[in-house]
Amino acid sequence: MCLALPARVVALAAPDAAVIDIGGVRKTISLELVEGVAPGDYVVVHVGYALARLDADEAQRTLALFASADLKAEPEQSS
Repeated sequence: MCLALPARVVALAAPDAAVIDIGGVRKTISLELVEGVAPGDYVVVHVGYALARLDADEAQRTLALFASADLKAEPEQSS
């Protein structure tokens, strides 16, 4: 399963990289696929790459939906 998450850009680390915040965790990601990103913007992140900029309201709705789902990882069952 693949999952892309909305994340807030905290700082630009280089011309093609940004520091993002996802639930208090900060990580440096690539901006090679998205142009015009600035601190405070939200981006959709998948495997270390920003895929697109995202409207702040939409990002907040998506993050609230994830939080309300209270998803927990469960170990796989062996057969």
